[in-house]
Amino acid sequence: MKQTDIQSFATSQLSLLDHELQAELAETQLLTSTHAPTVLQRAGLALLNLTVSSQRTGFGGKTLLELSLDPAVGGGELPEHGLRTGDICAVAEQPKGAERKKEREGMEKRGVDGVVTKVQREAVKVALDKDEVEVPGGKLWLVKLANDVTYKRLNQTMTQLQKLQPSEHSPLTQVLFGQSSPTPISPDDLSTAAEIKWHDPSLNPSQQAAIRFALATREVALIHGPPGTGKTHTLIELILQLLARGQRLLVCGPSNISVDNIVERLARHKGIPMLRLGHPARLLPAVLSHSLDVLSKTSEAAGIVGDVRAEMDGKQASIRKTRNGRERRMIYGELRELRREYRQREERMVGDLVRGSRVVLCTLHGAGGFHLRGERFDVVIVDEASQALEAQCWIPVLASNAPKLVLAGDHLQLPPTIKSLNTKQSKPPAKKVAEVDTATNDLTNLSIDDKPESPNGNHKNPKPATPTLETTLFDRLLALHGPTLKRMLTTQYRMHETIMAFPSQALYENKLLAAEAVKTRLLTDLPYAVQETEDTREPVVFWDTQGGDFPEKSEEEADDETGAAKKGRSGLLAESKVNEHEAAIVRLHVGRLVAAGVKAGDIAIITPYNGQLALLSQLLKERFPGVELGSIDGFQGREKEAVVVSLVRSNGEREVGFLGERRRLNVAMTRPKRHLCVVGDSETVGSGSKFLKAWMLWLEERADLRYPHLAELQEEG
Repeated sequence: MKQTDIQSFATSQLSLLDHELQAELAETQLLTSTHAPTVLQRAGLALLNLTVSSQRTGFGGKTLLELSLDPAVGGGELPEHGLRTGDICAVAEQPKGAERKKEREGMEKRGVDGVVTKVQREAVKVALDKDEVEVPGGKLWLVKLANDVTYKRLNQTMTQLQKLQPSEHSPLTQVLFGQSSPTPISPDDLSTAAEIKWHDPSLNPSQQAAIRFALATREVALIHGPPGTGKTHTLIELILQLLARGQRLLVCGPSNISVDNIVERLARHKGIPMLRLGHPARLLPAVLSHSLDVLSKTSEAAGIVGDVRAEMDGKQASIRKTRNGRERRMIYGELRELRREYRQREERMVGDLVRGSRVVLCTLHGAGGFHLRGERFDVVIVDEASQALEAQCWIPVLASNAPKLVLAGDHLQLPPTIKSLNTKQSKPPAKKVAEVDTATNDLTNLSIDDKPESPNGNHKNPKPATPTLETTLFDRLLALHGPTLKRMLTTQYRMHETIMAFPSQALYENKLLAAEAVKTRLLTDLPYAVQETEDTREPVVFWDTQGGDFPEKSEEEADDETGAAKKGRSGLLAESKVNEHEAAIVRLHVGRLVAAGVKAGDIAIITPYNGQLALLSQLLKERFPGVELGSIDGFQGREKEAVVVSLVRSNGEREVGFLGERRRLNVAMTRPKRHLCVVGDSETVGSGSKFLKAWMLWLEERADLRYPHLAELQEEG
């Protein structure tokens, strides 16, 4: 065990975080100043032609906007876009595509900053940052910005860690940096953990073993949950068991959705004093009853606070009606006073609610808010820990003063996206691919070809020996203390056993078992009528496009051929890849599934490239309404009955780009329940790494193998 100097680690993290922030800021400035709005939307960085459909005051006195398509451009469903809940964005008057670069420069800064709180088919909701805002008139757009607010809190956390004196290092902190070993589990701990009355008797042996281990450990436990193994289900039982032992818990995740999933399941157990921190506009409707916003309405001060909020809404409405400058200034002054009163009363209510809660749930970022200042907890639980920056995980650890930490996740799926790793460099000479040591799940030996690139096709730098932001706390603890800290869940409840077979063999030590209820289920077993066809009776189908008739193109090349190229597109979308013939195969396959009776809403199409996603959306969205389209990265944590994967890469140089990242492919191949269809060139893809070669060989042997013909596709089209 090699210990880490805490001050040096924090200093390194501060430098890495600053590099990442600068990369985000530079990207935002470059993109908005050099590309037309339509190109930014196509790249998933903006949403155009919007208008304000409603405006109101939310919790904390924030202004909430609902933005939908301007009726002048047709209204209705929003186009495909890359904005997600939690994204920092600007609401601004939409620049005209014909405006010169100089006129567009800094356009997003002339708008109002906010946070995307909800994304719906026909609207996007945004909570504005400023209290006193004047929303621009006319046609609006949303453009994604660098999230400097998050970085400020991460920097504060790492600075706090950096300044800790050795005498202030808790036993947990010492273990997390290898300055001491985890306390051995004593016989008393084991006997206590063995004498458990399970709230859920259906837990399988691996889930029970993980819970016993987490209860018995003194400082830290890792719960490794491969796809579909019931990780969240296991955490709910662990929470209940810890509560039964009289402990107070802080439960966190990197995203609102990860936290809301736990709240929703925990809420089924009545009588638990729990509180969900976070802006209610960002929460799932099912968990709002446990949010500050709703719980505060039942307190003694709720009536007064409600009156103040109603008065603030009235002032907001009157500002929009008046054009008199003096009158507007007077109303703004009254609003400031109302907000001050509102917040004072709100903070008192919040304090009472937090102190009375045995389980507090929030995002990792949210754990650093004023609500938890001075609060004490016995255990911190972090779900989806493999998708969180290590600095994020330190926010609840330092804020809670808890002596124990439980991390749950899967380090063999995608880590957090790091933009500062996308700096272009000359391509180094190819290296021999080193296989992952599945005995220790060590990812440190992955070759350059196993490293991801951005969804637009840029290669990432080779992973250095020293940790990067991509090295999560989960990763580092495994490398530091070894697999003795970890317990893996081994029974999966999602996939047909054939779909599960390759990831289990290649990544999970061949330990995954398919539960009886799912191991043989097919599309023909759906709870509605589906015809038995050559597609619906197969769990895995592989359309192998080898031979060179299905070549990839850069998106710019594809647009040039169709006459759709736009000036200024190169540099943003030019490097993204498209494969038009593969898209035609996807259309053919989805059409056959739907014709056989599979509901469009039960089908997802995923691909690693934004260019291919845009092409597929254009081809399929109107033809098969309800079919979900997305990037592989964006589909992590999701599942569908049937999933079609378009791999895109097909070239004479046998270059695979970020398909070489096995964790990305692991996500792709573990999303479906009953049917997986892979479309790709085995010659190109199989040349990328030993892992990819093994997957292609497995598909050739175990999947229903098909070789498409261009003439057949043209007839079907």
